Amino acid sequence: MSPFRLLKPHARRLALAALALALAAAWPGLASAQSLQQLLEAARGYDATYRAAQAAAQSAEFRAAQADALGRPSAALNASAGTSVTDSSRTAGTTQGSQLRAELSGRYALFNRGNQATMAQARKALDVAKADLATAEQDLIIRVAQAYFDVLTSENALGAVRASKAFITEQLASARRNFEVGTAPITDTREAQARFDLVLAQEIAAENDLRTKRIALDQLVGTSGVAPKPLRTPAELPGPVPADPEQWVSTADQGHPAIRRARLGLDVATLETDKARAAEKPTVDAVASVSGTNGRGGLDALNRSNGTSTVASAGLQLNWPLFTGGATQNRIRETLALEEQSRNQLEAARRGVALGTRQAFFGLQSVLAQVKALEAAEASSKLALESTQLGYRVGVRVNLDVLNAQSQLVTTQRDLAAARYNVLLATLRLKQASGQLGTADVEALTPLLAP
Repeated sequence: MSPFRLLKPHARRLALAALALALAAAWPGLASAQSLQQLLEAARGYDATYRAAQAAAQSAEFRAAQADALGRPSAALNASAGTSVTDSSRTAGTTQGSQLRAELSGRYALFNRGNQATMAQARKALDVAKADLATAEQDLIIRVAQAYFDVLTSENALGAVRASKAFITEQLASARRNFEVGTAPITDTREAQARFDLVLAQEIAAENDLRTKRIALDQLVGTSGVAPKPLRTPAELPGPVPADPEQWVSTADQGHPAIRRARLGLDVATLETDKARAAEKPTVDAVASVSGTNGRGGLDALNRSNGTSTVASAGLQLNWPLFTGGATQNRIRETLALEEQSRNQLEAARRGVALGTRQAFFGLQSVLAQVKALEAAEASSKLALESTQLGYRVGVRVNLDVLNAQSQLVTTQRDLAAARYNVLLATLRLKQASGQLGTADVEALTPLLAP
């Protein structure tokens, strides 16, 4: 039997109206609520942190293209123009001349191990930027989901406080009536009044908490007045699939962005060693140039060489450093030490991801168990409230017992709602910990939310 049926008809109407008002205040935009997926799409176009990661990944593409230019031919054009004045005793006078000169030169690296290592490093750096963008994408999903479920949890908390307020209001009215007719002591009225004053303070705190949570969500997605869709009731909450934590760890070791980034860091460090060793090797370039000079007057007039001249050349250029004063050898030793550093950073990343994945897995299992325990507690609290209210009506229970039973039921329902949202968030965190979190995981939660 519902606890409302134990109240008198007018009291039952009052309690139901108060509860309806509480729910309406808690979910003002339910009819036009937004899903988690919709808010995630809005955040992608607004969140500054995510957009900065996108810009960084885009810039890495251009850096890689710059490095690719080392494997292509290059050409340059140089030109000059000048005027000269010559005072010569041979001609007993001053002569003035002008000269125009232009040169077109080209170069193509035929053998350069340093350039090859630099180009390979740039491609690895591009992959690092992509891994960083994947990390930023997963972080955005978690931040939006956290803010989304924070609002829903605060709404439930405010609804629970207002439902408790409705119960206490009716109990206070009942205690006053009973005191007036002499069937209950004044202590019942004072106890109910004390509970009513306390719940007013709790309502103010809950309203402020909900307000701040909504502001945080609005700022994250760039929209004002966001109204998240609450969880369906009843809802089948998902458990971890697969159910073995080591399978999650194995998957994380293969594809987690942090591990992928650390592996690429080791590759870049290895290429840096190759580049340092390449400084000991020769380089061979194909070079060609053509230049032209046009001069009139001045010394050319004395030498009878006025006019235009053209010079063209082509060949191979060898550059082989024979001795660098120990700089190259010490650079190689430095890069080998940095390579060892990157190798240990990779191992640290693998261990950290494995630990985080296991913790996320067992955290999800824990909140799932909490939901089951709170569901049982809710059923027991409802029965306890019905029994206490019946005992109060027959005179074997006092008003404080009813208030305690009501408070226990409302608190249990509030904690149960929060635990259910924690399950959804823990599911996403497990996917993030294993490096698998994506838009599809957000879409999978859509059927669990109200339409």
